[in-house]
Amino acid sequence: MAKFEIYKDAKSEHRFRLKAGNGQNILASEGYSSKAGCENGIESVRKNSQDDSRYDRKKSSNGKHYFNLKASNGQVIGTSEMYESSSGMENGIDSVKTNAPDAEVVEV
Repeated sequence: MAKFEIYKDAKSEHRFRLKAGNGQNILASEGYSSKAGCENGIESVRKNSQDDSRYDRKKSSNGKHYFNLKASNGQVIGTSEMYESSSGMENGIDSVKTNAPDAEVVEV
């Protein structure tokens, strides 16, 4: 089953990552100063994940594909892993759409 993992990074900022049922990371957040802010970020992912226009499809300087999920105000709420192909990236977007709404939230 998919899950959002909340954790603290090396700078003691709160972050989340969305993991698919197979344990693969499919979306990662920016750092938040509070756990509550991080939890609000998760709710924003749940809400915005179903709207395809919220996905900003990108290509990195090394030619790999990735996407950002944005809130209605344009702020990035999550960034994907890097993909070798655009079709892999689209599969990642589909995975976020499928998994985010019902994923459990755990602290690690």
